[in-house]
This record gives sequence, C-alpha cells and structure tokens, in this order.
Amino acid sequence: MNQDELKKAVGIKSVDFIKSNSVVGLGTGSTVYYMIEELGKRYQNGDITNIVGVATSSRSQKQAESLGIPMKDLNDVEHIDLTIDGADQIDKNFQGIKGGGAAHLLEKMVATNSHQNIWIVDQSKMADELGSFPLPIEIIPFGYEKTFNDLKSENLKPEFRLDENGNRVLTHNKNYVIDLKVGSIKHPHILADWLDHQVGVVAHGLFLDLVNKIVVGYDDGPKVIECR
Repeated sequence: MNQDELKKAVGIKSVDFIKSNSVVGLGTGSTVYYMIEELGKRYQNGDITNIVGVATSSRSQKQAESLGIPMKDLNDVEHIDLTIDGADQIDKNFQGIKGGGAAHLLEKMVATNSHQNIWIVDQSKMADELGSFPLPIEIIPFGYEKTFNDLKSENLKPEFRLDENGNRVLTHNKNYVIDLKVGSIKHPHILADWLDHQVGVVAHGLFLDLVNKIVVGYDDGPKVIECR
C-alpha cells in the first residue's frame, strides 16, 4: 500500500474505538482527515450516535461540521472521553513528537483533558529514538530573538519555520514556530522539563506519557499497539 492508503486504513480502523454517547477529541493532520471522514459516515448512518466533537484546529472543526458532527469548544465540555490524533514521530517507548502542522499547543490541551488518547500513524512514523523529525516549539513574538538565542546557546539548532512565501509561520494564536533540528533526543523528559521552564516558550511538541493506544498502518494492514 502507498502512504495515503496506509493513512486511510488506520483512520478508518481508529473509529472502531469511538463509542456512542461520548465526547471525542478530533486531532489534526492528513491521517486524522480520514478518521473524521469515517466518523462522519458512521454518524450519518446511525452506527455511532449522540457524540460531541472537540477540534484541535479550525481545519478539523470545519471538516467535522461539514459532515454534521456536533461540535463544542473545549471550554464547553466537562471532559473528553477519547482523543484521536496523528503524530510526527513515535519512539520505542511510545513517546511522541507532534506539531508538524503547527497545532501542537491546541492538540496538547485537548490531549491532556482526555481520559484516553489514540495516535494514528503510518509505519514511517515509528522510530527507535525521537529527534530525526524536528521538534516544534511555539514562542511568543515579544522578545523572540532572546528566546531564539537561548535555544541556540543550548545547541538545540533552532530554525524559524517559514511558509512557501518565506514568511514566518504563525500558529492559531499568532505565535511563531521554531523547529529544533537536533537529530537525536536521548532524554526527552529532561528536554521537555527544560523547555517547560523557558520564558517565552508557549508550548513544545514533546508529547510524553500521554498515549494509550497506537494504530499503525503496515502493508499487511493496521496494527493496534497497547501502550498503557
């Protein structure tokens, strides 16, 4: 199967874990697109009923609404039963990097307010170690050069993410995205703790000790991995 077929297969498979009468976090990305499409079909057919979605991006919000899925803001729900999202890289200990779509702050807020989290990926996203995929950092524009230089002084190899026109990418909250191209993250918890304490850093893309299941797309079909 090609990559799109792998993504579609895991997107469809992941909807098996969505139950009626639940609040569902809808992630962001090319793999999640297929999940939302399948969820919309099952909702319209009456196979899944009485659900509410909470989106991590305007893209997912619009897609879900176009399929008739009832949506609410994170502030308007007491809890989220299950969030299904993609990931940019997952290591052998089931720690992850997210933020390739610059939505990692909203994704992390939804994930940490969820009882269960499922990641859906194709086999190319699985790795022994994190870091070959650049680690996204969201920073506020105020004093951005100071923040950038702090990251550089720690040899984290920061680069501002640019769009196709050469302009700095802005997040949903109008912040900058810096990608740390470190190549190897030996101790993700130590790096995450350091980043959490840097003034000016709003969010980083290390998603640690969060995922419960991973649905991975392989050539012979999706495989469900129980993480915790």
